[in-house]
Amino acid sequence: MRLDIVIRRHLSDVRTATRTRVQAWIEDGQVTVNGRIVSRASTRTAHNDIVTIQFTEAARCRPAASDAGDALAMLDVLYEDAHLLAVDKPAGAVVHPTYRHARGTLMNALLWHARTWPDSQRPSLVGRLDKLTSGIVIVAKSASVHAALQRVMTSNQSEKDYLAVVHGRVNLARGAIDFRLAVDGNDRRRMIASARDGARSLTQFVRISRGTELSLLRCRLVTGRRHQIRVHLAARGWPIVGDPVYATARPEERSAWTFPRQALHAWRVAFTHPVTGERLALEAPVPLDMKRLIAEADLSPTANL
Repeated sequence: MRLDIVIRRHLSDVRTATRTRVQAWIEDGQVTVNGRIVSRASTRTAHNDIVTIQFTEAARCRPAASDAGDALAMLDVLYEDAHLLAVDKPAGAVVHPTYRHARGTLMNALLWHARTWPDSQRPSLVGRLDKLTSGIVIVAKSASVHAALQRVMTSNQSEKDYLAVVHGRVNLARGAIDFRLAVDGNDRRRMIASARDGARSLTQFVRISRGTELSLLRCRLVTGRRHQIRVHLAARGWPIVGDPVYATARPEERSAWTFPRQALHAWRVAFTHPVTGERLALEAPVPLDMKRLIAEADLSPTANL
């Protein structure tokens, strides 16, 4: 049985042990199987395996009042109803509490926001963003809505669009990248693109504009693999400006432009509401740092198409 399922079943009485949270614990190195750290939620367990979880205080309890300032400063709610909400995560914010980031995370902020919710409700993230990526995160308010949103967001009923500023003059107006993605055997924090090995992955892109050294792309996730857009664009020779991991893989493709974080923004999401049936289309405004980069690189959407 999958490790994340085993943990959830054994911790069914722990309110914080949502599927998203359990997967985060595994990916962050907080889980061992027979004394060995396991970082993949899909790892298969066997009878008599000993599974150990290193909890942090942030994983055990609701945030204290001292978290209120950071929580309210961080949380930018784009949409909210009785079943779900959408927030605009700033670049630099960690999504889940970890040993190194016990406080000041997006989940801390959400827990503070939810402190007056009924006991039957608790925030649960539907998908994740890297620390250095900004933009929309969808949050369910109950386990049943979370499960329904997971099904909707992984189906063709949803659209997930990102904006990316990349090195290079992209010479295609639109296209698709379908390299398979696998974990790097030398560094499990990285993903690698391959024509034959790994999970099937598909990213569609449209060139919005291009300057002399950089281009602005709209990328749509058809599949949702870890680091998918970052790895796919780097594999095509268009690494994202400021990406600390994948923009350094092909230095001959890079320009002199720098940026303090990866210039990637989860810009727009559209999906059918799992309860009301309403079609929702939500946007997170382009953050100021990316706006400045786009302007300085002469990448305004009406120029250089």
